[in-house]
Amino acid sequence: MGSSVSHAATLPPPPPPPPAVGLTGVLPPKTEEKGETKVDWLNLPCPVPFEEIQREALMSLKPELFEGLRFDFTKGLNQKFSLSHSVFMGSMEVPSQSSDTIKVPTAHYEFGANFLDPKLMLVGRVLTDGRLNARVKCDLTDNLTLKINAQLTNEPHFSQGMFNFDYKGKDYRSQFQVGNNAFYGANYIQSVSPHLSLGSEVFWLGHQRKSGIGFAARYNTDKMVATGQVASTGIVALSYVQKVSEKVSLASDFMYNHMTRDVTSSFGYDYILRQCRLRGKIDSTGCVAAYLEERLNMGVNFILSAEIDHRKKDYKFGFGMTVGE
Repeated sequence: MGSSVSHAATLPPPPPPPPAVGLTGVLPPKTEEKGETKVDWLNLPCPVPFEEIQREALMSLKPELFEGLRFDFTKGLNQKFSLSHSVFMGSMEVPSQSSDTIKVPTAHYEFGANFLDPKLMLVGRVLTDGRLNARVKCDLTDNLTLKINAQLTNEPHFSQGMFNFDYKGKDYRSQFQVGNNAFYGANYIQSVSPHLSLGSEVFWLGHQRKSGIGFAARYNTDKMVATGQVASTGIVALSYVQKVSEKVSLASDFMYNHMTRDVTSSFGYDYILRQCRLRGKIDSTGCVAAYLEERLNMGVNFILSAEIDHRKKDYKFGFGMTVGE
């Protein structure tokens, strides 16, 4: 018995089966082809608000540049209420008919109060020059939001107020605006595919008897965002943002004014490191700018701002610090 079992274990494997007869033995095996992902046209994503259609490009190309010294301090009193203090010392440009840039020294202190709630946001700012800025955001329902922006000044005819009613649908957004000087505006943006959204806006400024209409398109994927806008006022604006990696983004924009025949374009970058964020741009007018935010500690950030305009020979440098979240 033991010898027969040992002999059976050493038997060679069976021979392979004979080749198939006909074309089945010549043709390669069939591979399953992956079909395209079907689009659920009834469940398209909700687009971004119409006024934020270029938010990725503006983040890189329009940093908050400043000249001089800036210090911001925010103290939270509880989870919903906080106070802020801001000091700025620098220079302010004065409009002039010549090509030379005229600057005058300026300084101001700003006191602010913030109330943040999941359904209500109140923000107020008071400056030493007499200006008062206020913002209100209130969620009336799950889809309807009321926004109020107001600015009061000591100078006559410079105070402003704006009421916005935003409605967020399943795959669309709409907004209606009412402001002083008989301003009325409305916009609507609709997702037409998982990546493409189209929108339009109209406005009427009764104080100046002006009206306009505009159209916009936005195409976005995980790696890029492209936008285009055209308005009856003669403005054509294009922007493109390419996400190179999780930390690096490149952006460019193009703007053409048909009324004045002015053309400007710019190229910028946004680099996010572990402890800092660096943004910069260069445009067709010869202006180069950079903005650095360095995180020194929890709740403490150091800011450097620089802008050089070679054509106007204007140089702006600023540094600041923010304390508090």
